[in-house]
Amino acid sequence: MILPIAALLSLLPFTLAHGPQTPQEVAEFHARQSAAYHCAPAIALYNAQRKRSWAQKVLGGDPTAHGNLFVDGYFDGDDAAGVAEAEKRVLKKAEEQGKSIMACEPVEESVIRNSTCVLAPQVTQGPYYHTSGHPVRQNMAEYQLGLLFAMDVGVIDVETCKPVPNVLVDLWHANATGFYAGHNPLPAQVVATPAQDGIRKGLLPAFERTNSDETWLRGAWPTDQNGVAKFTSIFPGYYTGRATHVHVKVHPEWSMLENGTFTSGRLIHTGQFFVDDKLNEEIDKLDPYNQNPIRHLPGRGRTRNWVDSLQIYDEAHAGGYMP
Repeated sequence: MILPIAALLSLLPFTLAHGPQTPQEVAEFHARQSAAYHCAPAIALYNAQRKRSWAQKVLGGDPTAHGNLFVDGYFDGDDAAGVAEAEKRVLKKAEEQGKSIMACEPVEESVIRNSTCVLAPQVTQGPYYHTSGHPVRQNMAEYQLGLLFAMDVGVIDVETCKPVPNVLVDLWHANATGFYAGHNPLPAQVVATPAQDGIRKGLLPAFERTNSDETWLRGAWPTDQNGVAKFTSIFPGYYTGRATHVHVKVHPEWSMLENGTFTSGRLIHTGQFFVDDKLNEEIDKLDPYNQNPIRHLPGRGRTRNWVDSLQIYDEAHAGGYMP
């Protein structure tokens, strides 16, 4: 079983290491929010194209693991009529090749909805980001056990409402039992008492980096001509004080290094993806997620989205965003 997720990042040339706090940051937040919703029709069309393309590839029997997510020709047009014409071309081509594509209901989207996954401006990168050493790769899982997880991350420029190609999408997240690559705590640290008050209420001290060679569940990949970077990983686990999440950074200026990692210049986005609590509850029942060491600790266990520490989930949802 592979659990797919798709997200759109809406970008402006501005970044923060935290949510908006000062009057200047709040003003920038509202400006970005307005710009993102300015692109609502383009985002809705973008999602409709992706859904149609995915359905046709899957139902038509085409492999999706090693090909472009989008059917050839799907971005030739820039409106709904263009999508319809492209769909006809794809169907005709399939018929000529003797393929039988099952019928499916068309996706009709003309305006953005609050359920569209458009990331809010900026939230903290957290203590487990490595400024160097993230491999440039699509398969992040390595040897980690868990539910296979496919992530399609689309990037658009909210000033032009166009997909942004060749920007590096950089992801990292915890494993099924709540630990990050390179940060291996002692058992006593895992079961320590979380902070009782202050800004870090509910959190443990950050675990130090003890292994610089581990890279599992970390990876970066450039967006394609359609502004999409695709990844495979495992579904992330949870840890004390934090809801289930995936970290993301976007680097518009980057270059490959000989060791397969990258170096980056300017950064234009730092954010986090979240997962619906109902889905989290179901995955919690699976092995190895049910082996999380804090699962049965009194007053601990899974942190729900709405009580996420540092108000990260709330900040990411400000203004109607659904990360």
